Amino acid sequence: MAFNTKEDGGDDVMGEINVTPLVDVMLVLLVVFIVTAPLLTNAVQVNLPKTAETAPPEEKEAVYLSVDAQGKIFIAKQEIALEALETELKTRHDADPELALNLNADDGVQYGIVAKVMATIERAGITKLAVLTAPQ
Repeated sequence: MAFNTKEDGGDDVMGEINVTPLVDVMLVLLVVFIVTAPLLTNAVQVNLPKTAETAPPEEKEAVYLSVDAQGKIFIAKQEIALEALETELKTRHDADPELALNLNADDGVQYGIVAKVMATIERAGITKLAVLTAPQ
């Protein structure tokens, strides 16, 4: 319903959309979705069989490889030279093929050193690598 705001009583139509009914409909739809959403998640009821308890699989802890601001490389807090890094990583990978590495590199270290370390990790055959960063 439009209101005439002119004094001359003309029949000009207001060009604005009345959004109140639209908002009412959207709020009703929102309530319907809020009410029905929890019902959709448990659509199939399943009675699980009873079994004996088993131990959870062992979670292997990742090995930390760190590069400090001076470019020194550490594996599990033990310093190692870049030249010896590949053989050490291959030895660890041969002992545990599922070896996972967490790479910590200082913010001030040169990119070239980190790139060499990452290339060495790849040559050693390690595929599980996480590069750790600090949240902003």
